[in-house]
Amino acid sequence: MSLADQHKVLFEPISIGPKTLRNRFFNVPHGTAYGVRRPSTWASFRGIRAEGGWAAVSTEFSSVGPSSDEFPLHSSDIWDDEDGRRHKLMVDAVHAHGALASIELHHGGTHAMRRLSREPALSPSGLAGELPPPAGPLGTPKVMTFEDIERVTQSFVDAAIRARDVGYDIVDVLAGYGYLFAQFLSPFHNHRTDRYGGSLENRARFWIETLGRIRDAVGADCAVASRMSLQTQGPWGHTLDDSVALVRMADPLVDFWDLNVGSVLDWGSDISPSRVIPEGHNMDLFARIRKATEKPIVGVSRWTSPDLMAQAVLSGFIDIVGSARQSIADPFFPQKVYEGRVEDIRECMGINHCISSLDRGNMGCAQNATAGEEYRRDWHPERFQPLERPEVSVLVVGAGPAGLEVAISLARRGAEMVHLVDSSDQIGGHLRPVLDLPGLREWGRFIDHRMIQIAKLPNLQFISSTTLSADDVLDYGASHVVIATGAQWSETGIAPSTHAPLAGVADLPWVFTPERLLVRGDRPVAGCSVVVYDAEGGYMGSGLAQLLADEGYKVSVVTPHVQVAAEGDLTLDGPAVRASLHARGVTMYRNVCLAEVGDGVLQGTGEFEEPFSLETEALVLATMRTPVDDLYRRLVSDHSALEGSRIEAVYCIGDALSPRPLADSMFDGHRLAREFESLDPSVPLPYKRESLHLVDGHDRPA
Repeated sequence: MSLADQHKVLFEPISIGPKTLRNRFFNVPHGTAYGVRRPSTWASFRGIRAEGGWAAVSTEFSSVGPSSDEFPLHSSDIWDDEDGRRHKLMVDAVHAHGALASIELHHGGTHAMRRLSREPALSPSGLAGELPPPAGPLGTPKVMTFEDIERVTQSFVDAAIRARDVGYDIVDVLAGYGYLFAQFLSPFHNHRTDRYGGSLENRARFWIETLGRIRDAVGADCAVASRMSLQTQGPWGHTLDDSVALVRMADPLVDFWDLNVGSVLDWGSDISPSRVIPEGHNMDLFARIRKATEKPIVGVSRWTSPDLMAQAVLSGFIDIVGSARQSIADPFFPQKVYEGRVEDIRECMGINHCISSLDRGNMGCAQNATAGEEYRRDWHPERFQPLERPEVSVLVVGAGPAGLEVAISLARRGAEMVHLVDSSDQIGGHLRPVLDLPGLREWGRFIDHRMIQIAKLPNLQFISSTTLSADDVLDYGASHVVIATGAQWSETGIAPSTHAPLAGVADLPWVFTPERLLVRGDRPVAGCSVVVYDAEGGYMGSGLAQLLADEGYKVSVVTPHVQVAAEGDLTLDGPAVRASLHARGVTMYRNVCLAEVGDGVLQGTGEFEEPFSLETEALVLATMRTPVDDLYRRLVSDHSALEGSRIEAVYCIGDALSPRPLADSMFDGHRLAREFESLDPSVPLPYKRESLHLVDGHDRPA
């Protein structure tokens, strides 16, 4: 197979100032939860993208000094030479595979966390940031004096020089996302009456002066760029017309433009989940900017399709495809396109688990279990260590996310025979009916990719429409058995907030679970009132509310969380989902715990223990999932039967072990396959942990 003609434009080199990109794929700045605090993990994560064919690989935002201390967020600080030494690990990892290394220089201004430095926040006009605590810092920021502006400008220049000296090829100055330069550009933040406020030219002065001094300092050695948000969904940014004018003003100072949309308050408008915004949604904005510059444009737009990427470049609106999430889902995306193996690409599903996992300490991905594990577990997304003893026959019961992942990974490791058995006639497990919820069709990419891989593996066979009992498993003849039978939603209404079933709910015909609605196709009486009790806070409760509202039901959502679709505030679709529910006429009740179901009446308590009562004709329980582990428990409880069979080991994985988000369930199957020949594969092996040791007076990565 070879590069398709329609994709050849993506592999044309392009000059950016003193540097040349080998193709049109730019791995743009994005968070990892690593940075300089976990430099080896960080370097390995970035280096894999370079190995996969990306022409340039960037850091996340890199704070230029203590007044922009972002701890506990995932900044890759570049304050001093020690930071520089840690950055060099990443630069060398990227250069080792022929890619350019890019750094994004950043100052948060009024949004900077400053929890370690304890310096006052800096701002154009002493106005607090729009992010309320705890998401943003508490207090009123300092109005920047001319001396402050000079000091911060110099910190950017010093950081750029430091970046050049450790080998960075590209210096990208962040002027978007509502951070310091964007605050000066915005009349919402900037009320100054001196030469740094008022007209657009004055509001741009701080940014343009800094760009000019960075160009003077490193422009002969590094490509200089600026990342700018073209517009925001509220008053806190600047308009698209302003963006066009700003590009014209600063165009002589940059070698290319790195463009996105949004701010820290409407981050989801840029890093949008597939549930709410389609691929390629920024193209009209890029078309406007193209009229203002002939410099190369890097454009992000949740790209996953090489066909759409090629069309975007051929249109002339962008020159370079900017991508973060697709590089996480498949670091080898460019190489697979170049080799004509587009069917092997793990397309990003737009779930945004990568975003929500940042706040929990480690990058994760619902398509790629190796994301974030390149260093600490020595996992490679495209390579598997062959089994030392391939003469094994493995029976995997359950073709949901965990079962699919363990079966495919064991087959890729060379297991002699892997049988994947499911009672359904299709693979996908609980994920398949979820695709019928509004906006979740692209989640089917998880299934599509694995269906293709199964067809390519001669030692892996999918056996459909087959239900196995414990006796069937014992008689199957497999040497190893993996139970991946998934989970089901509780029919009792037991919830994390109560740890008790809902009183009176048993055997009521008008009480539904997600399985009844999505798998069996049951429905309440047409047009009746329906309450969705969403005690979990994920996609299911809000998704069912959208679905039922679209079908003509009078829907209310009750949740014990402070927001409907609470997890959506981490995956960045929460505000859009709540807006869609409101537009559909769905009534939302927050901070309410239900306790009892009576004759068409729900009883509970509100935030302050006040009584809550709501009449309804139907109730949907999306409260908690419980493992479907009966088969596993029967097998492991009958020791004599196991000893009398050929079975050497039985494992339980995924939701059958512990119901979790898709990414974590899939990871569980992948880990078992990777550690299949450890002393006890049911127990994860220790992973490498990075710590700091004092060496010659410096803290250095161990």
